[in-house]
Order: sequence, then structure tokens, then C-alpha cells
Amino acid sequence: MIKVKHPDEKYRKNQEEFLDSCPPEDRRFHALMFTYGNITYRYHLRSTEFIPSLQDYYEWLEGLPDDMRLAMRQLGFGVCKSAPSFTRYVMEKNDVGLEEYIRQHMDAEDYAAYKAMRKAI
Repeated sequence: MIKVKHPDEKYRKNQEEFLDSCPPEDRRFHALMFTYGNITYRYHLRSTEFIPSLQDYYEWLEGLPDDMRLAMRQLGFGVCKSAPSFTRYVMEKNDVGLEEYIRQHMDAEDYAAYKAMRKAI
């Protein structure tokens, strides 16, 4: 069972249909991954609470590998404002860390199971 649903009904329905068609032995894994992904998606949606500045953009660029920095610089600030790595940078700069956000929004049992699965991979 997916405990944190996707905010978009279309994706929520696709996830539920996928789980319904999944072999029982695979269901828990996929439910955890969907829950994790849905929390992460919601995390990035929250980034709109903060208005990124050009200074944020230039700081973020400095932390990227050279080839990625060049590509992101060519795309420009306007396009990169919605890039997940940039929205995460902005969120973390405002003290909203992804891992802590996930821990707070996933129940303790699921979070422990997710962490154990991640270690196993």
C-alpha cells in the first residue's frame, strides 16, 4: 500500500494499478519506492515557497562538475529554476533537507524498511 499518495490523480492511479498487477512478493518494494518518490516529488513542489535568486543560481553552478556547470549555464537561470538539483539546493539552503523531510513524512517502519533496502542495493 502506498502511504503517501502522488498529488496528481493520473500518476496516483497509475501507481495503484501497477501495484495491483505486481506479484505479491514485489509489492512491498514498489510501494516503498512509490512512497519515497511521492514524498520527494512533494519536497520539490515545496521549493516554490522560496524565491531563488541569481546568487543562489551562481552558487549552485559553482558546486557542479565542469561539464554539468557549462550545460546548466547555457540553459540559464530561468530554465534551471525547476531543475531538481537546483530546487534541492535552494531547499537545503533554507534548512529544509531532503532526507529529513522524507524521514518526517514516511512512517517509522516504512522509513526503516526503505533505508534497509537502499543499503542492500
